[in-house]
Order: sequence, then C-alpha cells, then structure tokens
Amino acid sequence: MTTEEMIAEHTKPILMELEYADEAEREVSTNDTGTIDAQVKKPRSKKEEIIFLYRDGVTDVADIVRRTGVRPSYAAQVLQTAGLITGYFDLYTTTGREQNVYTRFFRNVLQFKTVEAARQSVERIGRLYNYFERLGDRAGQHQAMVLALTGKNRARWSGKAEEAQIFHEWLAAH
Repeated sequence: MTTEEMIAEHTKPILMELEYADEAEREVSTNDTGTIDAQVKKPRSKKEEIIFLYRDGVTDVADIVRRTGVRPSYAAQVLQTAGLITGYFDLYTTTGREQNVYTRFFRNVLQFKTVEAARQSVERIGRLYNYFERLGDRAGQHQAMVLALTGKNRARWSGKAEEAQIFHEWLAAH
C-alpha cells in the first residue's frame, strides 16, 4: 500500500505537533481527491495564544512562557485578566490586586511619575511602616519595605533614576 493510499483510507489526517514548531498553525483537510491540503492560518496574537494554551491544558505559566516567548509577568497578567488564574505576583503586577491582608493598607500608595510623587509615596509608606511598628506587626513593616523596593525597582527600570533614589534612601534608613 502506498502512502497516498494510506492517507486516503483515513478520514482525518494525523497531525504531529512539535514543541519547536513555528507560531503559524496549519489547517489540514482532505480534499475531494483524497489528498491533503495544508493552509497556513494567520498566527494568533500573543494574548490569544496564552489563553488558548491555558484552556488547552497547559496550566504551568513557565511552560506557557517557554512556548510563547513572552515574559512571565505578561503571561500571568493575561491569564489573571481573563479570570483563569489568581494569586500570581511579581515586580510588574499591579499593587491594586489583593495579595495578602496588608494590600488594602497600601492600595494606590506607590507612585513615581515625578520626583514629588515619589516623595509623597515614600512618606505614605513611612507612615504605614511606623503604624505597623507601633502595633508590633513585623509582617506589616515587611510589606512596607517590599512596596518601597518595588517602587525603587520599577522607577529604576523605567529610567527614573532620581525617583528610584528616593525609594533607595528610605530603604537604607529602615
């Protein structure tokens, strides 16, 4: 039996999907003569691909990142926005989402658009730090320090050296 005859016997062609295959998908169908037609579909957007992979059973963010070539924070943000996962946090995820019991105290505190905004942010973080210190709540103090470090890193990686320095100085003093 020839290969063509074997293919013609099957109503659905067998597809092999390689992990390193390109982003373009092939739509395979059998035409009237029994031969296979392959057409390249337009690649999905990265966001659509992330959601597709998750819904297709790839639930590990690291695996999705490897397959799509995006950053973990982007993949997690897409999945959280789509309501598919909860509880992922890193340097670039919003501080407006509930992370722990302290989140409500620190909501909308972190700002570094200008030097003055960074100073006000550090002042508010400092007041919260002192509040938790008076209560003897070391975890609350730690959360204040984490937020200041997040502000420093975000400002630094946004090219705002002066704003980053404000957060750095507060951290060095605490």
